[in-house]
Amino acid sequence: MTADHPPPDLTPAEQARQAGYNALHSSRAASPLPAYLYAAAMGDAYPAEIDASSSGDWPLIGNMIANLRMPPGSALVDLGCGTGGIGLWLARALNVPVLGIDISPRAVDLAAARAPDFLPLGRAAFRVGTVERTGLPDASAGGVVCVDALGNAADPLAALAEIRRILTPGARAVITRAVRRDTDPAWHQQAQAAGLHIEHVQDRPDEPAMWRRLYLLWQARADDLAHHLGEAQACAMLAEAARRLPTLAGRRAVALTLRRPLRCTDAPSTLECR
Repeated sequence: MTADHPPPDLTPAEQARQAGYNALHSSRAASPLPAYLYAAAMGDAYPAEIDASSSGDWPLIGNMIANLRMPPGSALVDLGCGTGGIGLWLARALNVPVLGIDISPRAVDLAAARAPDFLPLGRAAFRVGTVERTGLPDASAGGVVCVDALGNAADPLAALAEIRRILTPGARAVITRAVRRDTDPAWHQQAQAAGLHIEHVQDRPDEPAMWRRLYLLWQARADDLAHHLGEAQACAMLAEAARRLPTLAGRRAVALTLRRPLRCTDAPSTLECR
């Protein structure tokens, strides 16, 4: 797999998000404290080898293994891959190559450096892109995973359409989504509009509580975060905790398994058969 395509042009909002994630990944790479706090928040659901910096716990990994059903010789795409742990682990488990896409060049570099710990040379590549604009060829992915990244998309429908475009007919994507419990989720309407079929919705009842434990740990260890990660990164993490903690009681988190239809008749009539 190659990663020699130019990155997409970014909007000012995307440039700001890229800068934020570059700073985040640089600071976290310099200290074991963030991983220690994630492990404490997840308990025995923490996948240590993956070194998660998302809600990617063992139950979610198991869901992906069960639902992707990738055929031999196909390629896995990890959208919003961060430092690559989930995609690399899945690619090894499924015996497929992986291509990771992330908005942060720093994350891409860190993911590429980790690849030899999981896969033989040439079986993993990472490149800069967004969930709406991957730059990948049509029908090039035998499976897609996207953990905690779709919420960053300026246009979630465009991101779902991009997932459909890169999936081979009949292939699946597993993505995480979250809404307030008192709202009617638009997942089915969005999937249909993008030309995807929702095969499975798995609730993740432990996910909001995990985030709550993590944010409380960040607040309790604020001085340590500043010492290990720097004042700027610690302030950004504490601001996230303060902003999101009040919302967690009403949060519903799920893992969606989406499939690109095999036949034209399975797709909305507004889409061309391809």
